[in-house]
Amino acid sequence: QVQLVESGGGSVQVGESLRLSCVADEYAYMSYCMGWFRQAPGKEREAVAVIDSSGDTVYAGSVKGRFTVFKDNVKRTLYLQMNNLKPEDTSMYYCATSGPPCALALLPDSAYRGQGTQVTVSS
Repeated sequence: QVQLVESGGGSVQVGESLRLSCVADEYAYMSYCMGWFRQAPGKEREAVAVIDSSGDTVYAGSVKGRFTVFKDNVKRTLYLQMNNLKPEDTSMYYCATSGPPCALALLPDSAYRGQGTQVTVSS
């Protein structure tokens, strides 16, 4: 069974930064595609960023230029560096994995996801 454990969420002010982490078990880390999606209460899931096994990344337009997704292969950890946070970034953030293709649209429907970590941005 795939295991993904997120951490790093919290409450910050507008313009501040957070770094989310997702520790993956060996099986999960072998996935072709890893990424982050978010879901706020009453809203649909929104893919934020994905990274494939080659290290190629894709970002949602709403976070491009502010968020960076990257991996540490030694630690089997996926990260999401979030800078210049805005109130609209407030959400529960989930780490997920999937097979090919590595597409933003497909990630939120993945059966393999963590429990989530809450990010709250206040103005």
